[in-house]
Amino acid sequence: MNEPRITIHSAVAIDSGMDAVVVERKLSPFERLWASATIRKTCLVVVLGVIWQAYASHVDNPLLFPSLSETLKSFVDHSIDGTLPLRVWSSMKILLMGYACGTALAAVMTVLAINTQIGTDLLETLTAMFNPLPAIALLPLALIWFGLGSGSVVFVLIHSVMWAVALNTHSGFLAVSQTLRMVGRNYGLRGIGYVTRILVPAAFPSILTGLKIGWAFAWRTLIAAELVFGVSSGHGGIGWFIFENRNMLDTPAVFAGLLTVIIIGLLVENLIFRTLERRTVRRWGSQS
Repeated sequence: MNEPRITIHSAVAIDSGMDAVVVERKLSPFERLWASATIRKTCLVVVLGVIWQAYASHVDNPLLFPSLSETLKSFVDHSIDGTLPLRVWSSMKILLMGYACGTALAAVMTVLAINTQIGTDLLETLTAMFNPLPAIALLPLALIWFGLGSGSVVFVLIHSVMWAVALNTHSGFLAVSQTLRMVGRNYGLRGIGYVTRILVPAAFPSILTGLKIGWAFAWRTLIAAELVFGVSSGHGGIGWFIFENRNMLDTPAVFAGLLTVIIIGLLVENLIFRTLERRTVRRWGSQS
């Protein structure tokens, strides 16, 4: 494997003008390490952890603001006794159901919108009406319609995911160049084939952005719903874990629950969405 090199361009005066002289040198070990985004981001996380620990030591009040070490101890203790894994699994099952249903409905609405004028009008009207409406505001109605169970939470998750995914996907479809559109039409592509073979690859950066935003909205809505709604089908999720420990004034456990949400978010972003981005839009040349 070729070692990383850095190229330095310098100008040398010649009677006839200026010529570029290229000088190459090997990168130092520190420069090779710093060139890795993973290393840089890890350093940032370590710095934030040090700031957290220093501020907590300055406050010196675990009930108000626990230190990083106390939070990590609580995180490890509740992970070993199985409390956190059980709560995370309970939340993830509901989250995945709502996210999958919301994404599927958004796909159906967007396909209709891009192929028919009525579908476009319907999507624009519904998004204008319901996108500004906070998903958690629908929870009281969901409890009346679906009762005390996971169905109520899934309903509000669908609402939080669907509009973000649909809006970004539709915007991406509209931004596809006319040249690509004409290529698809010349090959006789219509309907689903036209969408999947022409529009989706060209608009995938926007679609991926919508999926990321929908995932973030789903996480926020789920935690808020569990804080308000509590136990779903006899099992509390990570939001209920935070709520319980807040009532018991176990602030390190509350921070451990928040830290769990952050860790899951980082894992999903870096292991799923980043991998998907690398294997699609970057490989296709849609994004540098």
